[in-house]
Amino acid sequence: MQSQDVAPRSAPSAGGPVVDVEQAEAALVEHYPGLVRLAYLVLPPGLGRSRRVLTAHALTQRALPRNRTTTPVIPAQSAGREGDPGYALVRLRVVRTALEAGLPLRRRAWPRRSQFPPLLPQVWGLKLFPRSGGADELALDQRLSALSGPARAAYVLRGLDRLPDGDVRRLLTAAGVADADAALREADGVADQYALLASPEFDPCRLQVRPTDLMRRRRHTKAALAAAAALAVGGALLSLPGDGWGPDGAAAPAYARNPAAEAALDPARLTKAAPAAWKTSARTDFSVWPARGALTGDTKLLRRALAVWARPGGDVRISATAGTASGGPAGPPQLLYAGTVDTAHVVILYDGLRVVRYAEPKDGTAGAALDFARADGAGRKEATAVVLGRSDGDVRYLTAPWVTKAAERDLTRPGSGAMDLTLTDGVTSPLATPVQRSGACTSWNVLQLTDGSHTRLASDLGELVPARLTTGRPGKAGEASGAGALRLWAPYACSLGAVRGQGVRSVNAWEFASQPLPGADGTDGGGASEWVCTRAETWRGDGARVMAQFRTPGGARGAVAAKAEDVPACGKRDPHVLAGVLWKSEVGHWYLLAAGSRDTESIEATGGVEGSADGHLLTAAAEKGAQAQLKGVLKDGRTIGGLR
Repeated sequence: MQSQDVAPRSAPSAGGPVVDVEQAEAALVEHYPGLVRLAYLVLPPGLGRSRRVLTAHALTQRALPRNRTTTPVIPAQSAGREGDPGYALVRLRVVRTALEAGLPLRRRAWPRRSQFPPLLPQVWGLKLFPRSGGADELALDQRLSALSGPARAAYVLRGLDRLPDGDVRRLLTAAGVADADAALREADGVADQYALLASPEFDPCRLQVRPTDLMRRRRHTKAALAAAAALAVGGALLSLPGDGWGPDGAAAPAYARNPAAEAALDPARLTKAAPAAWKTSARTDFSVWPARGALTGDTKLLRRALAVWARPGGDVRISATAGTASGGPAGPPQLLYAGTVDTAHVVILYDGLRVVRYAEPKDGTAGAALDFARADGAGRKEATAVVLGRSDGDVRYLTAPWVTKAAERDLTRPGSGAMDLTLTDGVTSPLATPVQRSGACTSWNVLQLTDGSHTRLASDLGELVPARLTTGRPGKAGEASGAGALRLWAPYACSLGAVRGQGVRSVNAWEFASQPLPGADGTDGGGASEWVCTRAETWRGDGARVMAQFRTPGGARGAVAAKAEDVPACGKRDPHVLAGVLWKSEVGHWYLLAAGSRDTESIEATGGVEGSADGHLLTAAAEKGAQAQLKGVLKDGRTIGGLR
């Protein structure tokens, strides 16, 4: 989630008009669709489309004041709203809470209601999201997602309510933005495409409905029942008398004392792999990593790390990748690292399923951090590095014992070469991480690791274990370190930001089609465009994210034409994909361009665009904003639908 420059909430000016609750309610009901659209566009895209829809409705409904309220004198410029202080008030409250919803939760700040998922409205068992727009809307959505919250609000207020910059500045200031001028300058970086803001792509009142993951829902129901039973047992145990088991630092009070629990908390029972075990073991994963670091013999530090893992106290910051359990170890875990990293003492542990990072300030001040990441099924290709720490926009890694060389590479510049990193007992020197960067994406630094004759790339996506990068047809993908693979990844490197924090194990980029563009006369002659499918696989198996991306000749970056989640397309189980995009030629003609993987025998477009073609490419004349449904027939007779 992006950081936002939002000051503490301040009261409206006492000199403004007074708005009765009835007047505010009338304005809210009359302009409800526009206010919900405003909230949806200002909310951070990282929430996901379904949660943004529900949050936008919740924030708009909560914008109704409880009593008579003053509001700053900020005119409502759109037709039908001039001089309506009721609308100005509810719009201000919508913008303020939408900006607050994008603020990160901080340990020392009291959380605000808008930062949590809404209690109402709620939809169970269904996912709601607006109808998909065309390529222009997708491109604008990407550009808006790169802005900070205040800049996004400035752009949307200019576009939806046609407010001049002076009124936008006053509204943002009243909403708590500390530097409204900076927000306006940042919004100037996005081209004026205000008409697109009225597209169905950004309308949370006209929705599509899909079911949630039915198998995952069943598993979660069973897990909730098991958790309720465990909570009942834990409550009974909490009432038992007894003291703790040794100095536990930031750990919570002990909830049980039994031989198995105490064995898991005993530093003397930590397992450690022999320094050369990886050379002879049939397995090459985290289980054969030797214990490294200068503090592997610090019993007090290790005891605190184990105790906090088993019973984290209230001042422990906990993070876990999606689908990762954060409970204590079932038995003595394996020690991978204990040492000092920048300003913290860090311990890395492994229990066969998870990699766990414990960090505490080395100056002895209070507070600790506990991070979890799944690593079950990791092999030599995935168990190459673990994040030791992040600071000042840099990241340090602990690498596998079989790694002989480490380097930093900018994935967006394939010809720039790699910059060597020093390796000290498996620890790399700092390298820039893209996950803590805000604003437009101009580079994407990745970790390049050499293991004998193999070189692999891994990208930091904000989690303990970096994601492996590959290229090629699903099922036959190879490492992304070769010259051709680097050139393929370069225009799509910034799309990795869309899968940050999702528990990603690997991301594959596959060029599934090259399509000639129509020239001035409608025939081939405009050069060849590139269709690339990127698929992010997760450690938990489900939740894979697929994006079909389109790039015109000479384009520096690809544009997302279609995206989907939890579908087999573009993956090892179903190495097929079909996607389309509306494209405008240099002479102003609109076309539907559609492409499928090379084993597609024919493509048909229906709906807003009618057309068909033999083979895996389709070009059909279209109108701006047209909506089309795609269907492809594979050579084996099966049909596939287009990604949306």
